[in-house]
Amino acid sequence: IRETLFYNIHGQTGCAEVDSMTEAVAGKGFLLVCISCKRREEVPGSAIVDWHYKAAGSDEFIHVSRVILWIRKLDQLDGRLEWKGTMGTKDVQIGSVFIHNVTYNDTGTYLCTFHRTLYLPLNEEHVVISKEVELTVVENANPELTAVISEIMMYVLIAVLQLWMIGVLIYCYRKIYAENEARETRKTKQTHLHP
Repeated sequence: IRETLFYNIHGQTGCAEVDSMTEAVAGKGFLLVCISCKRREEVPGSAIVDWHYKAAGSDEFIHVSRVILWIRKLDQLDGRLEWKGTMGTKDVQIGSVFIHNVTYNDTGTYLCTFHRTLYLPLNEEHVVISKEVELTVVENANPELTAVISEIMMYVLIAVLQLWMIGVLIYCYRKIYAENEARETRKTKQTHLHP
């Protein structure tokens, strides 16, 4: 599943998708991200967002939330869901929900479904887009592999740059020293030629 980032360039909005997290820490909050970017921003539309949940080891999804006009109509997770999606418009593109106080029972598959209606000049087009999030709940947060690799690369890069800087300083010192020696040699030769 991916998260949407909206950015504004010269008054026009854009929609970009980034990967979402899938590991929650017990007792903390977790953002279940669901997005559906429209291919053509200029086409008006509306969307209803449904969230379903399937417990680990189960075969059936349970309907846990429905959002119409950014108002949650159903919450089967004991009031722990909070809408974090698009606000203030019926043309919802971000359908994210936040789970407060995550428990181990929240482990499982979450299915987010956008029921979008596009209002085209000649007719309406109905589009259904579904996305799944496999959520695992852990006791302590595990560092992301990319974060560990980034930290290692940072220290390696710092060490390499310091060695490079020392090499440049030694090279420059030797070059300046050699030029000074050559200048002194020329001065000595000139004083011997013109006593």
